[in-house]
Amino acid sequence: MPDTFDSKSFLKTVPHQPGVYRMMDASGEIIYVGKAKDLSKRLASYFRVQVSSEKTKALVRNIANVEVTVTHTETEALILEHNLIKQHLPKYNVLLRDDKSYPYIYLSGHTHPRLAVHRGAKKKKGEYFGPFPDASAVRQSLHLLQKIFPVRQCEDSVYANRSRPCLMYQIGRCAGPCVPGLVSDEEYAEQVNFARLFLQGKNRQVIDSLVEKMETASQQLQFEKAAEYRDQIQALRRVQEQQFVSQDSDEDLDVIGFGLENGVACIHVLFLRQGKVLGSRSYFPKMPAETEPAEVVSSFVSQFYLAQAEGRTIPSHILISDDIGDDLTWLSDTLSEIAGRRVQLQSKPRGARARFLKLANTNARTALTSKINHRMTIQHRYKVLQETLGLNPVKRMECFDISHTMGEKTVASCVVFNQDGPLKKEYRRYNIEGITGGDDYAAMAQVLTRRYSKQLEPEKIPDIIVIDGGKGQLNRAWEVLKPLIADWPIHPLILGVAKGTSRKPGLETLIKVSGEQFSLPADSPALHLIQHIRDESHDHAIAGHRAARGKARKQSVLTQIEGIGPKRRQALLKYLGGIQELRNASVEEIAKVPGISRTLAEKIHSSLQG
Repeated sequence: MPDTFDSKSFLKTVPHQPGVYRMMDASGEIIYVGKAKDLSKRLASYFRVQVSSEKTKALVRNIANVEVTVTHTETEALILEHNLIKQHLPKYNVLLRDDKSYPYIYLSGHTHPRLAVHRGAKKKKGEYFGPFPDASAVRQSLHLLQKIFPVRQCEDSVYANRSRPCLMYQIGRCAGPCVPGLVSDEEYAEQVNFARLFLQGKNRQVIDSLVEKMETASQQLQFEKAAEYRDQIQALRRVQEQQFVSQDSDEDLDVIGFGLENGVACIHVLFLRQGKVLGSRSYFPKMPAETEPAEVVSSFVSQFYLAQAEGRTIPSHILISDDIGDDLTWLSDTLSEIAGRRVQLQSKPRGARARFLKLANTNARTALTSKINHRMTIQHRYKVLQETLGLNPVKRMECFDISHTMGEKTVASCVVFNQDGPLKKEYRRYNIEGITGGDDYAAMAQVLTRRYSKQLEPEKIPDIIVIDGGKGQLNRAWEVLKPLIADWPIHPLILGVAKGTSRKPGLETLIKVSGEQFSLPADSPALHLIQHIRDESHDHAIAGHRAARGKARKQSVLTQIEGIGPKRRQALLKYLGGIQELRNASVEEIAKVPGISRTLAEKIHSSLQG
């Protein structure tokens, strides 16, 4: 422990009250943030002669100063701790890296409500169902709803400007409220209410209502209507069989499984709502070595559920895999106060809940094994690459590629790898402008200049910069990079990757700036790593180029027609519902669009058909 810190004198000043403490090293950096019901007792435990935890010993050795903040209540202490951890990311705390916003299903408040995906603040009038663990879970639910309840999912601009029903109506996935006479307001409101009850988990109530309506329709000899209700009932029962997991509770429940191996922790959260599995997700929190499982689970629960800014809701029950001691009651009381209702944390459930927890633990261990195997593969590839190229440990690689079609809509990509593999959050695309179409050298020069002309943080300086291209592309890249990296504390290896004549994987030629060219065996782990980052860069560039090209071509059809400016183009697309509907429209239908004369409609029709 640094001589500058006198723990005995410090502890005499600490009160026996709840609060938060911040431990700092000699440079003043916060290295740990903690909470306590009794600050004096908690802080005294760090400075005992006998401390069993290796993590605590390492922490104490680095303490140069400790600051405390007294709070009125334990709840305030927990919230302040969460905010400080999120702000400072101390290296001795368990850190949950989960900055995504969670999606909801949104039922709008219109006369003819719409179902849609929603993220972010809930400012729009309507109802929100969720949150769901990821966007795919929302899409699956919306797809399922569309099969059972014909409630519209189209954009409001499309709905407001339809003159005839779309394909969704034709295949029975929408009741067609956009066109008068296809469905009454009462019938549509009935289907909306069924969808609402379904999203609330009240399947039994929906089925009972549908059975009653089917029998009524049958008695009134409305056999087609009765058949529609029958089909809905059958579809709902199939869904119920697939999703049903519990009959002893209709409360919201999160189940938190845990796995720990080789210094890597995995927490798997199983989301159950109204007796149905809504989805699940694995998390891999960053943690110091020798961290106890109870601390990992406790830190995860507090950070996960206190992150209200990400749109997460707190369920009525939370099952956890480890006994977290006094934190169990503390967290339960705090979450109850925040949620405005009782939130129960349980670490030793029985019956059906114990089976849920066992399932979550199994999923956590499976995800952990997969993560470790992937990491070992990546790290082995890095080790072989370092040995092959004769480099010091490689911590970061960046790769660049160019994509275009005959010079149209050129897009450059930059992908980033570290020793754990791809860093997706740091991937970037660059729209290349102001060059001759098809000039890949100029495109590469532009993207490298835009990427490296700004000051980089030391930890973001790459050890290897990979250029997807041959000797000419590499030389041009070096001309641009040489002045940009001259002041860097390290000088990265600039490596070109040229495809073989047959362009088959395994036949690549690697080129250094010095002119040295060499190939690696097709089964070399070093080559596999280079191929991986090269392929990621290639795919990232192609995806960006296709999106830009598709957008341009969708608009160019109309922009090339004389007399069609931005306002008329927007009116055409909104009124008719899209470019495909416009292509299929007759001259008479096009002429109904506000601002479009008969003569102009004929010109548009002729251009689109030609």
